[in-house]
Amino acid sequence: MAKNTTPETPKKITPDDLKNKLQSFQGDVQGKVDDKKVSIAGVAAGGATFLMLIFFLLGKRSGKKKSAVVEIRRV
Repeated sequence: MAKNTTPETPKKITPDDLKNKLQSFQGDVQGKVDDKKVSIAGVAAGGATFLMLIFFLLGKRSGKKKSAVVEIRRV
């Protein structure tokens, strides 16, 4: 029913193995990030401009609703 197999002893991981694996992973990720960086910056700038325009228009409207007209006459 169950097979009798001897477990294989795992190979020891050296610091060089870890360093090589992490460098290859970082290289892949860095390449993807560099490709997307320009487009993300453009979208962020457009979004910030849009928000500033909305805040400006809302503030302008609010100022018109609350301001009083003061007329000074010389007697």
